[in-house]
This record gives sequence, structure tokens and C-alpha cells, in this order.
Amino acid sequence: MGATKGRARDVASPPGSALAEIAFLSSELESQASALAAQLAEFLVEEIPELPRDADMVRQLARSVEGNLVLAAAIYRGEIGIEEITAPEDASEYARRLARRGVPATALVRAYRLGQSFHLTWAVGEIVEARPDPARALEAVRTLLRLNFHYIDAVSERVIEDFQAERDRWLGHRRTLRVEILEQILHGQPVASATAEDALGLSLRQHHMGCVLWTPDEENSTATLVELEAAASRLGEAVGASGAPLIWPKGQNYLWVWLPLGRRFEAASQARTERALAAASPRVLAGLGVPAVGMVGLRRSHEEALAAAKVAAFGGGPRRQATFYAEPGVRTAALLAGDLAGTRRLVASSLGDLAASDEPAERLRETLRILLEEGGSYGATAERLYVHKNTVKYRVAKAIALRGRPLDDGRFELELALIACHWLGPTILAEAADGTT
Repeated sequence: MGATKGRARDVASPPGSALAEIAFLSSELESQASALAAQLAEFLVEEIPELPRDADMVRQLARSVEGNLVLAAAIYRGEIGIEEITAPEDASEYARRLARRGVPATALVRAYRLGQSFHLTWAVGEIVEARPDPARALEAVRTLLRLNFHYIDAVSERVIEDFQAERDRWLGHRRTLRVEILEQILHGQPVASATAEDALGLSLRQHHMGCVLWTPDEENSTATLVELEAAASRLGEAVGASGAPLIWPKGQNYLWVWLPLGRRFEAASQARTERALAAASPRVLAGLGVPAVGMVGLRRSHEEALAAAKVAAFGGGPRRQATFYAEPGVRTAALLAGDLAGTRRLVASSLGDLAASDEPAERLRETLRILLEEGGSYGATAERLYVHKNTVKYRVAKAIALRGRPLDDGRFELELALIACHWLGPTILAEAADGTT
């Protein structure tokens, strides 16, 4: 637990006569320091759940407490003035170890408050027993409180500074290591599972869903990144994530995310995902991969999320915030997007006049696409489009007329062309209609 290294404070130590009333505490503290330190360390670990309970950390906590008690004894003797208080090295070391363990600073602050209460209770008891005269006891207690509160103020402030400095250094190291491990995994390089799990802070023996989150505008700000991170957390809640998301910022408005889903999970619904993103921010868009297990699964789901995001960026699909790689047509559209010139030629040759970029042609193409998805069922197509079955028949007949040939003529290319038009949008259509590449 700690103090302020050589920093002058605007307070003066009590006069010698006042210190004389509590000087006897120094010998009592020194003789009982080890026992009191062990007792207080045990008490703090029991009272503060965030403090580590392993033997090594408990021993370091006891050394920290003992260092503070020995320093207090020197102050009570008048050997060290308030303005000269320095942090016991064991106290600073304990703070640094807590930072490296990811323990919150609030746990360290609480430890000092409880430690102060413990120490004052002991010291007041010693004063009452040694000073039967109430006036002398009161003066001793006043001196004790003055010294102790200035001491704790100096100690806790310095140790929190040590804690924060170590935490910043440790987090920087962790981020660097995490990026290195992720790059190795994403490039298919061999990484030991234990090493990867330690660096990433998650178990690889579970399903992970790769996600790509971004905002379509070019604004680059810290606020945008915070917005994306909030969306990642909301998304994790929506899909039932078993822990915090693994996040890798790739710019101020672009985020790679992995959501841990445990060994068993329920597939996320489109509606629930959309609600989560909308609640975080209506600006945030997402591409989502298929959950998979292990390092290979981590990489594969990420690649799928990138592919879904690429398709969504064309703006040709449904107007919504989330695009799933597992959706019908998205996987195919991602492949088609890899060769836009070839895809434009395919659309032009397969659709003919049906490749027009106007709204009537789009309605006919969509009807035809859903009819083929439904295995040629006019009834199922009508249900999905919320129209009468005869309307579907009329649209299909008109689409065939515009195309200039029956559905079975080049059926496979026709389905690919309709998927490309649906997901990849206006650019594909406009250039296909012009016959350009």
C-alpha cells in the first residue's frame, strides 16, 4: 500500500510536544508489525473480492501493509515529517502487480480506506490503554488523526499514480501482443493455443462470431469509435455472448470484433440483431460471419464477416443495419463481387432488357429471384411478397418477355445474375445495361 515520493505538501508536522503523546505507538507498531500485517492482509482479501487470493499476492499484500506500518512508526517518532513521506517500495510493487492482473483501481482505493480504519481502531485502543488521563488521550488521538489522514492522503495518491502508470504500460503491451497474435491467426500461422488464449483473454474452445462494424460516413473521431464499441457490446448481448467482445479497431470508424458464444448457442435472429444495433446507433452497419470453433473458426468467421461487409457496402440489398454471411445469396454475392467486370457481363448477357435500372424492372427481378428461391412455387412467392398469386404470375410472364427467353434457358446464370442485382445494386445494373465492363 504506498505514499508520495519526495513531493512537498502544504502541511506542517505536529510540534514535538504533540508527537510525544503518540511516540510510544512506534515501538508497539514495530514489535507487532508482522502480526498486524498478516491479520490486515487476510481481512482485506476477505472484504474485497477483486483482490487476488493466490499465496504470492497475499504475501506481497502483507509486505505492503508491513511497509506502511513501519513507515507510520517512523512518523510517530518524529523521524519523518509529513512533507517527507515516501512510498514503501513493497506498497508500490503491490499496486503494480494489481495493475498487471487487471484489478480495478477502486479495489486498491478501498483497501487503503479499510486499512486506515483497521489501523486507527488498533492505535486508538493502544492510546486509551496507555493514557488513562482523558485530556492526554484526547490530545494523542487528535495528533494521531492529523498525521494519519495526511499520511493516507499522500500514500493513496502516490500508489494510485504508480498503479495507473503500470496499467497504461501493461495495457499497451497487451494491445501490442494481442494484435501480433491476431495477425498470426488471421494469416494462418501456427500459434500455441495457450499462448493465443492468454494474449486474447478468451477460450478458443468455444464458438466465436466474427463481426465487422463501421459507419458509412468518413468522420474519424474518438466519439465514432466509442459508438462502434457500444454497438459491439449491444450486439454481444443480443446474440447471447458468454463474455466481453474481443475488439480490434481498424480506424476511427471501422472495427473488427469477435463475440464469444460458448460451446452451445442459439443462432442470432435478424430482428434481434437489428434492434441491438439500432439501440446503440442507427448509423452503425455490421457484417456478421458464421460462428465457428477454435483458431481456424476465429479466422473463418472473420473472413465471412469481411465478405458480408463487402456485400453490404454495395448498398444493393435490403435497407438494414446487419448483413449475415449465412443469408441466402450473400455468400454468392461476395464471390461475384470479386470479379465485377465479369459479373457485369454475366448480368447483361443473362438478363437482357430485364437488367434495366428502373423500379419496374427491379420489382420484376425481385419477384423472379424469390420464385427461383422457392423452387418455382407461385404460392410461396406470393406469401413472401404479400401479393396475390396472380400478381406473381403476371410479373413472371413480363420478366420472361423482357429477358427474351424462358426461365430454363441458362437457369444457373440467371440465378447468379439475379443475386448480383439484388445484393450488388445500381452500379452492376447501370453498367450492365450500357454493355460496359
